[in-house]
Amino acid sequence: MTTLTLERDTAVRDSARVAVFAALIVALTLVPGIYLLGGTVPVTLQTLGVTLAAAVLGPWRGAAAVLTYLALVAVGLPVASAFKGGLGVFAGPTGGYLVGFVPMAVVIGALARLAIRRVRGARLPLALFTAAVAGLPVLYSFGVGWLALSTETSLTPLVIGTVVFLPGDLVKAALAAGVTAGVVRALPGLVGARG
Repeated sequence: MTTLTLERDTAVRDSARVAVFAALIVALTLVPGIYLLGGTVPVTLQTLGVTLAAAVLGPWRGAAAVLTYLALVAVGLPVASAFKGGLGVFAGPTGGYLVGFVPMAVVIGALARLAIRRVRGARLPLALFTAAVAGLPVLYSFGVGWLALSTETSLTPLVIGTVVFLPGDLVKAALAAGVTAGVVRALPGLVGARG
């Protein structure tokens, strides 16, 4: 097999993986969001999809999966929370969270890649959980910052309001860590050193 053929084969596989995880994020968005305590931002399963994409694919392919999902939203497909689509979704109160998915994926992917390279055995799920949790402040900073601007609300109550998201996000991080650790054991070639 020539180097060019190998590179083309790798590019095709990478593109397929990115597409599969973008589709996973879309599929998880189909589960209706829940608005807690009358909030303006729903609790959704999107963060689970983003975390899985980043942990399994690495920082750059994970971010590519998220960008693919966001492109689907931008062109108007109803794949954002509450079956919304179009550029207006990014201008709404949840727009910062959507944009924040990209740096979140980079952070989680980089830390997960480091964990996969250095941690073995029973400690891997904990290391992957730590990587997933490290992405939450990144997401919250983009989301809360934009929410404050778009609703002309003070940052303090919005930052305090993120507490309602934390239990669910920790459960999603644990689930993503367990799934990723299982994939690492079962399909080590899928979750390799490439980002």
